[in-house]
Amino acid sequence: MLSTVSSIAQEKLEILSTRENEIYLRISETGFKEVCPALAERKFSLIGLFCAEAFEGKDNFTLFYAFKKGGMSPVLILVRETGNEKRITSIAETFPSASWFEREVRDGFGIEFDGAFDTRRLFLHECYPEGFHPLLKSFKNGPISPVEAPHKEYKFRQHKGEGVYQIPVGPVHAGIIEPGHFRFSVIGEPIFSLEIRLFYKHRGIEKLAEGKNPSECVALAEAVSGDESMANAAGFCMAVEQVCGIKVPERAERLRAVMLELERIYSLLGDLAGMAVDVGFALVASPFFILREEVFRLNEKLTGSRFLRGITFPGGLKKDIPESALKEIPEFLGKFSRSFESAYNRATSSSSLIDRFVTTGVIKKELISPLNLTGPIARASGSSSDTRLDRPYGAYRNFTPEHCLRKKGDVFSRFEIKASEIRAAVGLILRLTEKLPQGPVLAENSGSGESAGEINISGTTGYSLSLVEAPRGQNLHWVYLKNGIVDRYKVRTASFCNWQAIEHAVLGNIVPDFPLINKSLNLSYAGTDL
Repeated sequence: MLSTVSSIAQEKLEILSTRENEIYLRISETGFKEVCPALAERKFSLIGLFCAEAFEGKDNFTLFYAFKKGGMSPVLILVRETGNEKRITSIAETFPSASWFEREVRDGFGIEFDGAFDTRRLFLHECYPEGFHPLLKSFKNGPISPVEAPHKEYKFRQHKGEGVYQIPVGPVHAGIIEPGHFRFSVIGEPIFSLEIRLFYKHRGIEKLAEGKNPSECVALAEAVSGDESMANAAGFCMAVEQVCGIKVPERAERLRAVMLELERIYSLLGDLAGMAVDVGFALVASPFFILREEVFRLNEKLTGSRFLRGITFPGGLKKDIPESALKEIPEFLGKFSRSFESAYNRATSSSSLIDRFVTTGVIKKELISPLNLTGPIARASGSSSDTRLDRPYGAYRNFTPEHCLRKKGDVFSRFEIKASEIRAAVGLILRLTEKLPQGPVLAENSGSGESAGEINISGTTGYSLSLVEAPRGQNLHWVYLKNGIVDRYKVRTASFCNWQAIEHAVLGNIVPDFPLINKSLNLSYAGTDL
């Protein structure tokens, strides 16, 4: 990785930090302009772009560009300083996934990106005052006065021509779901353009993490997206553990993986059921919903929480899972598998359902790298990426998940891939729980009880990035600790990138197919809008 960048840049590179899976290089503006196009040519994806103020005592702003190539290569993080002007060159023309990242940084910190093709606000809607940037250190959390009569209107893309008309959908929807606006441009029934606008429920999670002990931030990570609570808690804790050099006990790593796979199962069951509902097949959906409820009840029996909350902790787990509950898992999964296969066979034996799914909402493989698409939707379009395989963490280093792949990229491929991943998760849980080692579930230097919030990291300063494979794809967590306190916490879920795929997936389809295409992706509004 270092040799690749060194061969491109015409300057000596400053190595800030290296770990097994991440390399930080400080680079000048000139060097960055040389390196970026070359990384794109070498098929690197931009998986994250975030900012920190006063990083390592500097007076200005520091931007971190996280690049990843396919396979088991480490993450390359290029570090740029903005200088006093708070302006920097955009790379969205080279890496399309940068557009939302840059708009997010602009809203949060007030940094302008020269040459950006989209300079509209992202999460700061019209009700926020001009000049308001909530991630600045100067801003202290508290009520703000909303703008009642905004001067600027959010400009959607305009399409003109004979027979062209627009259909606005949302942000308030008929169902009990979170808000999101979808602006369709159509001629007759086929869709030829879609623009989405989200971020109606910004919660300020990253700002809330500032100044807290790591243990206090676990609950914030769990709240990023409800059905990815375990994945985000694990991702945050892994980043903290890497900064602090904490070794998690083997039993805790195995149990974490069990819970991560249970979360994958219940999340993907909801996806399968939702797809059937959106084509009017409630009879097909019901068995999947029933199985999902049974997994929720198992979660509660194992951890005390249907959504697996309140058990993950920096250094391991807050509490062990009783052996009596663990012994019930094989029998439960045996019954589950039989019921699941019956439900799946009923679904795929319906010619009407297959007709609605096949060739609908195709996501082309060529979009995967430029948009940084990950998870089941990418694997349904021919991508082999899976963070558990490409960058193994925890128990996945010794317990490799079964690789699932489809190539057509339509709704039916996503239905198949999610069903296959449920089966693979069942098999993996059985392997993880077989001959489970005894021992502690919390690292020795992690404290216990109420004092666990200290985790013996007083004075620790450092930063690290973790990647986890959540049910929807790759989630990124970056933590910067200053004297044992969280100075900056950045989280980017798979949904943040995957949402942009829907604007392409709907093209050429009819408007009534949009709910089905949307459900086949089942992306998180909350997980995108932090």
